[in-house]
Amino acid sequence: MFEDVGQWKRPWYYPKNAESMQNAVSRECLAVRNSVGVLDATTLGKIDIQGPDAADFLNRVYTNAWSKLDIGRCRYEIMCKEDGMTFDDGVTLRLGENHFLMTTITGNAAAVLDRLEDHLQIEWPDMKVYLTSVTGHWAIASIAGLKARGLMRDLAPDLDLSVEAFPFMSMKEATVAGIEARVYRISFTGELSFEINVPAYQGMALWEAIFAAGEKIRLTPYGTETMHVLRAEKGLIIVGQEIDGTVTPYDLGLDWIVSKKKADFVGKLSCSRPDTARDDRKQLVGLLTDDPNEVLPEVAQITEEADGTPPVSILGRVTSSYHSSTLGRSIALAVIKGDRNPMDATVHASLGDKTLLCKVVASIFFDAEGERLNG
Repeated sequence: MFEDVGQWKRPWYYPKNAESMQNAVSRECLAVRNSVGVLDATTLGKIDIQGPDAADFLNRVYTNAWSKLDIGRCRYEIMCKEDGMTFDDGVTLRLGENHFLMTTITGNAAAVLDRLEDHLQIEWPDMKVYLTSVTGHWAIASIAGLKARGLMRDLAPDLDLSVEAFPFMSMKEATVAGIEARVYRISFTGELSFEINVPAYQGMALWEAIFAAGEKIRLTPYGTETMHVLRAEKGLIIVGQEIDGTVTPYDLGLDWIVSKKKADFVGKLSCSRPDTARDDRKQLVGLLTDDPNEVLPEVAQITEEADGTPPVSILGRVTSSYHSSTLGRSIALAVIKGDRNPMDATVHASLGDKTLLCKVVASIFFDAEGERLNG
């Protein structure tokens, strides 16, 4: 089954024998957590950035620092608008001293490129930076799970896959299934993952080779719905849900990605306005329903009291909500006013005709220490 994402159709889930969406997603999630799965990530936005001012340019448009990133290493990035609100996130790779490759979410590729061009042509026309959309140039297959390293050894026997030689957030050029590829060690599932990038015309050949090598370990393809469940279990944010144009990096608990040393970046001044710096802004948290079988509807309003008699004080809203087969219960992410809801507080989710009791918890539900990233 496919879903529309931006201008693309992406595999939503892969039903077997007419199974329901929930059953298919549950099967796919457990396959990734317990064995290995593969996701078609070709649609991610990709922007090639070159020029003598490339690193300085990234320093200006991202909240974190880029000048000292080593060649062959990747970094998670957050981009803000001028009002300090989070606009996009992704991973950017340094290919050379003056050469970077930026990724964006699928639906934001054109908007991000437009914003970058606007900065170069209007704000900083003296900068020597050259942008090229290469979204359609690369096909990507992301292998994730406990058996990912074994599968990669079969596909790329000459590539050293040890943690020491190939650390998290790095890229290696290698021959994969006879195809010259860029292999990233990044993860949107919290599992050991290898993201294989090949020229677009070789995408089908790569996909077929991966399935041929993965047949003996029952490799499972998974779609975007499973990807959303897996990332929510890890408390990872996504544009359009947690990032909706009203939250700063601080609201999302991403203080660590905002540089304290840089003199400036787009949105820096706005992040310290009285409104954006106040203590009672909505903060990203996790929610667990009192009944583990109840899955909250997304955008459900969060209140302090169960009584729905107007006027009702709204504390926040649910941003993402799923049944987690890994945890055997429902989970949800929400943005809730920070000063009134410490961890373990109880709140209520309004469902119109009833309210559900919920407990406020940390936003990472699974493998909080990140031990599974190295397999």
